Amino acid sequence: MDFEVVRAGPKQWRETACDALLIVVDEHADGEVLGKELGAIWKQALDDGDLALEAGRTLYLHRPAGVKAARVVFAAAASATPKAFRAAVAAGLAAIKGGGTGELLVGSLLKGALGVGHAQALVAAVAEAVYVYRHTKPSAKSAPKLKRVALAGDAAEVEALRAGLARGEALAAGVGLARELVNRPGNHCTPSDLAAEARRLARSHGLQVEVLGRKEIEKLGMGCFLAVTQASHQPPKFIVLEYRGARKSQPPVVLVGKGITFDTGGVSLKPAPDMDEMKTDMGGAASVLGTLRAVAAAKPAINVIGLIPTCENMPGGAAVKPGDVVTSLSGQTVEILNTDAEGRLILCDALTYAERFEPALVIDIATLTGACVVALGHHRSGLFCADDTVAAALLAAGETALDPCWRMPLDVEYDEALKSNFADMANVGPRAGGAITAAMFLKRYTAKYPWAHLDIAGVAFKGGANKGATGRPVPLLTQFLLDRAG
Repeated sequence: MDFEVVRAGPKQWRETACDALLIVVDEHADGEVLGKELGAIWKQALDDGDLALEAGRTLYLHRPAGVKAARVVFAAAASATPKAFRAAVAAGLAAIKGGGTGELLVGSLLKGALGVGHAQALVAAVAEAVYVYRHTKPSAKSAPKLKRVALAGDAAEVEALRAGLARGEALAAGVGLARELVNRPGNHCTPSDLAAEARRLARSHGLQVEVLGRKEIEKLGMGCFLAVTQASHQPPKFIVLEYRGARKSQPPVVLVGKGITFDTGGVSLKPAPDMDEMKTDMGGAASVLGTLRAVAAAKPAINVIGLIPTCENMPGGAAVKPGDVVTSLSGQTVEILNTDAEGRLILCDALTYAERFEPALVIDIATLTGACVVALGHHRSGLFCADDTVAAALLAAGETALDPCWRMPLDVEYDEALKSNFADMANVGPRAGGAITAAMFLKRYTAKYPWAHLDIAGVAFKGGANKGATGRPVPLLTQFLLDRAG
């Protein structure tokens, strides 16, 4: 997909020969600037009720008089914010999707100037609209014809819009990678497949990569990680990816992604309905790979390391059992009361491994708990962070990137739920506050560095008839890293 900024106003829109012209409007839009013929159509459509200046409303015109574009779509936005602009563009794209549009010009009649955020939102909306999953579906519909998108702006907007498009393209590439990996079935996205993807990413984008196998993981003493994987025929992998964009002495930000490529729940078996969606339990790992893909494209002056513990969680004669006690890499022992609380077990060893990098910050990302979905639904990731400055930066990055999160508590009282009579801690507490006690478990392994945890169980994948991965929270993480790099 090619994106560009063109310096053009409504008169130039009318005179541009293209397959489609998408005009984003709001309640402040002045139809008179569209010219006599198109302006008259606009007014008549409003008078007849065929178009309303309400969020989500669109009007499609085929070869209207007064413009050279073969198609014109008006898309109404709730406001002039990037978020509203993205929603309006998405609605407009839906009106032409599947047709013959190969070249699209996007213009805005919103109140106020367009900026970086609007351009970034445009790329995200287009990438979402044209994505088609094909890896295991050769019968999937053909690729959309849309190949070139131009965003119109005036002289004062051009520089910001170009910067926004460049950032948006980097983000879209990262989101696309994460989305594709999460969508793949468990037999097409094994731990070995994730390791191969990491190697491909390293080769194509100049990253450093190391993949540890079972013997290396055993030698390190990652007892919690090994407990989860011991019944699976798929060998576990521990992936280390490094992006070095700053001087070597600058402490890195470490991203740790949960990589359970299929989660049956183990002996604590999950219910059969919707278990197919447990292929998505590597959404944290996919987001780390996607974020490093985006960062490598944007090239910020920052050091970033990705750690991905990846395996399957399967039942079987060799499976870890409820009540078993295992020893983590940190030396702390864990009583495994529920084998379906496995994500925190592979993450805790990775969090301890992160110490060797003397990190400035560690962020773990995981589809960790159904409790977080109950608490926040499917709109915001759950953010757990004891550092107010880091938390504020992550919250702000999420709002900017249109990939929001919400801060959850880490009160010391929640830690009481993890007490065990037979180990240093249990891996689960009671049902109430489950997302918080999961975070408190991870917090026990992060004493040596600043830390944040993102529970993305509600946002990484959409269920239902249109089930599929979202690529979140790649935008949030990438925006945070770019902001941190200055």
